[in-house]
This record gives sequence, structure tokens and C-alpha cells, in this order.
Amino acid sequence: MNAPQNDRDAVLGRIREALRIPAPLHHPAERSAGGEPTTAHFREWLPPVGPTPDERLALFTQLSETLRSELILCDSAATAASHVARLASENSWKTLGLHRGELTSAMEPHFPADLERLWVDEGYDKDALEASDAGLTECELLVAQTGSVCVTGPSSGGRVLSVLPPHHLVVARRSQLVTDLTEAYASLAAKYRGQYPSMISFITGPSRTGDIERILVLGAHGPKRLTILLLP
Repeated sequence: MNAPQNDRDAVLGRIREALRIPAPLHHPAERSAGGEPTTAHFREWLPPVGPTPDERLALFTQLSETLRSELILCDSAATAASHVARLASENSWKTLGLHRGELTSAMEPHFPADLERLWVDEGYDKDALEASDAGLTECELLVAQTGSVCVTGPSSGGRVLSVLPPHHLVVARRSQLVTDLTEAYASLAAKYRGQYPSMISFITGPSRTGDIERILVLGAHGPKRLTILLLP
């Protein structure tokens, strides 16, 4: 009757013994493109990033096109809202889900009067939000090296706006554009100091899958379109 317990103790003993020996580092410590310490040899597969903000923006623009994201440079919140109005007119939008934030609230007064707003901050009906035409959010960061948008619960009105509506609109400032994922994680760590949000997501282009006969399908598990409105 004591054999299983003895076996368990033997296994745990071997684990404790193994943990006394530090795991070897297979790669020497180095710096990422953003200047943060890293041991990951990922740069050989990812595009190099220039040191200036303009070079970061140029790479982000190039990757957005490759990933089929729509990047629109705007000079003000009103200009960004005019692009939303254009999309609403072209696609016959009736409802827009959004949350209250510095940029989204600045844009909202410039939307067409007949575009219904569904504010998620005050509670929402899941079915109504899923049936809405688009969702507008802010974000934490934009990542130049991968063309990704980093969203969190606090920055994006929770989880739903970037998932349920078929068209995800993101409004951000150029100052939110970081070099690479290592710099992005370092920025999140400095901001939240260990109290991380329950949701952190890196969105790299519209939702897609190529599982079936390797045919690319957009919108398989989330929004079919991603539009990034970039303010100064």
C-alpha cells in the first residue's frame, strides 16, 4: 500500500535535486532592437528596425499593408472621425461599439448623427454588440517590428470591442509606436508594475486562418477588418 507514496516521494526527490542545478543559457545576453535585454535569437527572422521614429513608422506602414491592416495617418481627432464617417457611409453602418477614452471621446462628437453609439462602459448587450457594424478602441502600444497592435482591458474598454464586431477600429498616437516586442513588454511592466490586466493581446492584422487546404480566410475567429487611425 505504501509503494505509490514511495514512488511519488522518489520522483519529487529527483525533481528537487534537478532544480539545484541552474539551467544553462543557450544564448548570451544581448539587446533587442529596442535596446532592452534579451536572450532570444529572434532578430534573424524579423525585419531590422531603424533607430528613428520615422523609420519605425515606415516599417509599421509596410507591415500593415502586408498583413492587410488599413493604416490611416490623421492630423487630428476630427480627421480620424471623418474617416470613420467615410467607412460608415461606404459600408452602410448603423451601429458603432466604443468605450470612453481620451481619443475616442474626442472623436465621438464628429460622428454622423445617425450612427448609433453603443458605449460598453455603461454595460452592454452581448447580442447587440455582436450585431454592431464596428468597434472602436484605443490601445496600449503599436509594435513596429511585427506590425502588431497591443490592446489590454483597461486601454480598450475590456475584451469585447476588439473581438465581437466584424470591423475593429483602433485609434492611437505616434508616441505609442515602440520598436519591438521586448520593448513592448518592458513598457507594460513599467506601467503596471506587476499588477497586469487580465487581458493583454497582440493583434497582428485581421483575424485569419489557413487551416483548410492552406487557403487564407479572414475573419475566422474575430474581426475581418482592422483599421488603425494614427494621430500625431
